[in-house]
Amino acid sequence: MSRGGTAKPNPENYHFDLKDALRAIVGVRASVPEDAHSASRLGTERAGNGCVISPEGVVVTVGYLVTEAEQVWLVTGDGRVSEAHVVGRDHETGFALVQALQPLDVTPLRLGRSADVRVGERVVVAGVGGIESAVDARVVARQEFAGYWEYLIDDAIYTAPPHPHWAGTALIAGDGGLVGIGSLFMQQVAQNHTSIDVNMMIPIDLLPPIIDDLVRIGRTRRAPRPWIGMQATEFGENLVVVGITEDSPAAKAGMRVGDVVLSIGGDSIQGLGDLLRRMWATGDAGVTIDLGIHRSGEQRTVSIRSEDRTRNYKTPKLH
Repeated sequence: MSRGGTAKPNPENYHFDLKDALRAIVGVRASVPEDAHSASRLGTERAGNGCVISPEGVVVTVGYLVTEAEQVWLVTGDGRVSEAHVVGRDHETGFALVQALQPLDVTPLRLGRSADVRVGERVVVAGVGGIESAVDARVVARQEFAGYWEYLIDDAIYTAPPHPHWAGTALIAGDGGLVGIGSLFMQQVAQNHTSIDVNMMIPIDLLPPIIDDLVRIGRTRRAPRPWIGMQATEFGENLVVVGITEDSPAAKAGMRVGDVVLSIGGDSIQGLGDLLRRMWATGDAGVTIDLGIHRSGEQRTVSIRSEDRTRNYKTPKLH
């Protein structure tokens, strides 16, 4: 299944006004300073999508689009541009909220219940631009997603065929509710051992518990998780370090690309998701993480003093 040739949704297949719902999808464009911590990884000019979820013009999108953004613009489906600012960002879920500074004059999309979305269900994955920028899709899986950048979603939603411009797309269920926000394009191994292209969606149920904090203080009130700046990927049964963030705790502790991670705190691990859960369970940011590794034919322990991953990030400028 390729990125091209995806079917457009037929409004007659849905029990809600699909065209009206799609007007709530906007384009999100962000400009980030060249010296921003995330610039080398995510670029300085970013573009994607978002969904209007309040009459005041609050938009939910995927966080990496606006991390450290200096300027943000929203573009409606009919081409109107509004300057905006980042309201809040949550690294644990991957959500960000953006506030339009001028009226968007669109009906907001209501939040649905991602817990009710079932595998096999017909859904719409939509970017800005109406029907022509939407994909008639199916939910093909619900399962854990572990990202090498120290990110974990317990019950991610996977849809196919994939949307070609997936960042911040709206996942709309059959009842017209917003049930997810697009995060990634990736390949998924199907039951017949063939790979299909999918979008990974962040379940919208993760947003209501934190939305008030994001609006009021720009972040959640929970203590930040420990972050070490180590990118690891599963190769067969091994968890291998494939990257180290410059000047990160892992770099300072001497971790190297090619190290195989065997354990944490003396306990063996079963993959990346297990490592992340155990690391976060040790305490808040600042706690020391002891990793057992295999390097050059030897086993050793590396002690890493974790940090709050946001401490080097530039804060958004309010207008």
